[in-house]
Amino acid sequence: MDLKIGDKASLTKEFSEQDVKDFSVLSGDQNPIHFDEEYAKKSRFGRRIVQGPMVVSLIGGILGSQLPGPGTIYLSQETFFKKPVFLDQKLTAWVEVVNVRKDKPVVTLKSWVENDEGEVVVDGTSVILFLDT
Repeated sequence: MDLKIGDKASLTKEFSEQDVKDFSVLSGDQNPIHFDEEYAKKSRFGRRIVQGPMVVSLIGGILGSQLPGPGTIYLSQETFFKKPVFLDQKLTAWVEVVNVRKDKPVVTLKSWVENDEGEVVVDGTSVILFLDT
């Protein structure tokens, strides 16, 4: 395993109206805060928000495709939702290696998502098993 502390990768994405609808079908999440503008206007956010798990899925995208990449198996994800994410808001998800075990292929990564203003909207820690094939 050639991973070292400080290795970092990112992925940038905007979630559209269609993404929110598609995720609802996949997840079963029918919360009107995601679909109903009038309902959302009365919420603390004042407008519709993107589903939190969909935002966190960007982290899984990085882990499985970039760092470490193919062969990555999720062991755990600790997630803290710091700020709402709105439709069509540019997001950048990041992962950074913070620990590589010497005795087995287990890697701990700091994982977070920033909005287009540079604010952290999701913060957490990912632990993965890396089966380098």
